[in-house]
Amino acid sequence: MTSRERVVAALAHREPDRVPLDLGGGATSSMHVSSVHALRQGLGLDRPGTPVKVVDPFQMLGEIEDDLRDALGVDVVGVRGPRTPFGFENRDWKEWRTFDGTPVLVPGLFNITPEPDGSLLMYPEGDRAAPPSGRMPAGGWYFDAIIRQEPLDEERLDPADNAEEFQPVSDATVEHFRAGIAAAHASGRAVMASFGGTGFGDIAHIPAPALKHPKGIRDVAEWYLSLTERPDYVRAVFERQCAVALANLAKLRAAAGDLVTVAYVSGTDFGSQAGPLINPKLYRELFAPFHRRVNDWIHRNTAWKTFIHSCGSIAAFLDDFIAAGFDALNPVQCSAAGMDPAELKRRFGDRIAFWGGGVDTQTTLPFGSPDDVKREVQQRLRIFSRGGGYVFNPVHNVQARVPTANLLALYEAVAEFRSIASR
Repeated sequence: MTSRERVVAALAHREPDRVPLDLGGGATSSMHVSSVHALRQGLGLDRPGTPVKVVDPFQMLGEIEDDLRDALGVDVVGVRGPRTPFGFENRDWKEWRTFDGTPVLVPGLFNITPEPDGSLLMYPEGDRAAPPSGRMPAGGWYFDAIIRQEPLDEERLDPADNAEEFQPVSDATVEHFRAGIAAAHASGRAVMASFGGTGFGDIAHIPAPALKHPKGIRDVAEWYLSLTERPDYVRAVFERQCAVALANLAKLRAAAGDLVTVAYVSGTDFGSQAGPLINPKLYRELFAPFHRRVNDWIHRNTAWKTFIHSCGSIAAFLDDFIAAGFDALNPVQCSAAGMDPAELKRRFGDRIAFWGGGVDTQTTLPFGSPDDVKREVQQRLRIFSRGGGYVFNPVHNVQARVPTANLLALYEAVAEFRSIASR
């Protein structure tokens, strides 16, 4: 099979010749830039000191290039929008170093200001004249969003304020996706397109790090309270967002055609590690109608499959995710409560594809031995791959400070055990 055929078969719940592998397809199936650098060095792809591009400065994700995909046998290519979560474009690259000394390239408007405590401030659209919207702690690995919510006046709350970031897609962005998707498709790999704008209530975006002066409800705790205290307001925000999203999808579909294999629809987290973050009934009332509208439009007008990312203990939502029309679930956090991999596969494996769950990125991968990593990868491949419906990826992004030996063991195990005969 080709890479694309492999992914298509898996998403159709047929067993491909070998389990498809994703690395870098989306913003939740990638790798911290320092680990990308270490992996490339371990595989002998780069000379010492060769920098890696930071393609997502919020999570500090590293670029996954074709030579790395070829070396590992990766089956998926991701295509994202031209702008980073801080609102500036990925271009005009310049050299920088992370706190641990990893050499990287960052976008030209990656403008930071050091604080007296050693932390680093980041600015929306790279504009130092605006209030900072992100902070990396001293010695840290990622940027945290800075809450910039103005005092709330209940009488003047306007849903349009919380929908400011959802705008009609520009012709330049449409062309960016058209060209990127065409190039990714020409590689023979499956194409994951992250068009943006369809992640209703995605808490990573509520603080609006790309906006210079965000209005509305931008505090994370206040937003969660609003789901129950101001449901009509939240619903009105989602209505505005959904109308723009559907119009944008029509333009993007006209440009991309059916070259997209899977569309990254939602990155909203509904689970903590101990259980659901919200009542599943609230999901059905407030979120599911909008997920269903987007998924129905995609399935009615395209051949694309749809993808939802939701961390933590979300088994209680899976029937609802399936009813809302999602085809694939990520990251499959098997260490969370109620997320036993064998039970997930038994209950849901014929109705939704699992995209992730391949090895635990909180414990096994950073702190286990290479043998521990290999054992867990083999076990997860054996459980999830039966009958198709599985794309291998670790649980969420591979983090910083993972030993190079463990990174190499991860992909050695995938190569050894992803074929049907070896599982």
